[in-house]
Amino acid sequence: MSAPEPGKPRQDRVYAPDFLTELFRNPLDPGYADAAAARQRSASTGRVAGWRAWPTRSVSLVVLVMLGFLFAVAYRQTMADEPGRSQARSGLVAQIKERENQTDRLSTRADQLREEVSRQRDAALSGTAAARLRDMEASTGLGRVRGDGVVVRLADAPDKADAVTGAGAGPSRVLYSDLQGVANALWSAGAEAVAINGQRLTSTSTIRSAGEAMLVDFRPVTGPYEVSAIGPGSMRRKFEDSRNAALMREVAQKTGLSFGVREADDLTLPAAPEPQLRYAKPSVSPSPSASGVRSGSPGSSGPTTTVSPSGGGR
Repeated sequence: MSAPEPGKPRQDRVYAPDFLTELFRNPLDPGYADAAAARQRSASTGRVAGWRAWPTRSVSLVVLVMLGFLFAVAYRQTMADEPGRSQARSGLVAQIKERENQTDRLSTRADQLREEVSRQRDAALSGTAAARLRDMEASTGLGRVRGDGVVVRLADAPDKADAVTGAGAGPSRVLYSDLQGVANALWSAGAEAVAINGQRLTSTSTIRSAGEAMLVDFRPVTGPYEVSAIGPGSMRRKFEDSRNAALMREVAQKTGLSFGVREADDLTLPAAPEPQLRYAKPSVSPSPSASGVRSGSPGSSGPTTTVSPSGGGR
């Protein structure tokens, strides 16, 4: 190294930057930063580069046109099919009303024929036999009865549930088990005849529910429900002292369900529909085989009898 000349400033030595140091200091190429800045400027102005904007706008326009076309076709088809649907709905409603009227006429005719049969039977039988038959019909539910008794009324609680949260909703509806319990408690209290909303109960009656519908002998009944019973004067006191009445009072207090008991004079309970009778029939005897031995199951000594049940009890 030579010494500096007198009168000239000393110049420091300049070193070139090391490659690895520069790589770690600036790892990205400057072109990436320029591209990012350009995208940011385009996003801030809401414009896209021309060669990218045209395909996006074209696809959006085509999609909107197709959706509008599909909506127009669907609306046109719906309006075109509306007269046919309205006509079909009107036809179904007319058929339902016609069937209901026909059912009412047949029910009225059946009641008239039943009364005619009763008159003819009473005329054919002697006085003692006819009276005995009427007593048996009244006790079995196949005859109309009149007398003093008790009416138990049950009704659903008013809907107090919040429409949004559902708060306050609970078991406030009359269940088929409630009607079963009331009817059984009335029988235990000495009732001689019981009916629910005019449907007479017999020894083979059923009380069930199908969805939200209540069925008595497979016939729908709607609330409020009135369980009418004809019996002795002590029937109301015995019923109110029963366990079922205490349970129903507790349920009514907790859920708001309506439960009331009152005495009724000169009640008339209709007759129950005549049950469908089923008879036992002997089975067909097996034909004898060629060897003189009966064909069939081993150990069978003769024809057997098949009995069909007459219905389900409660």
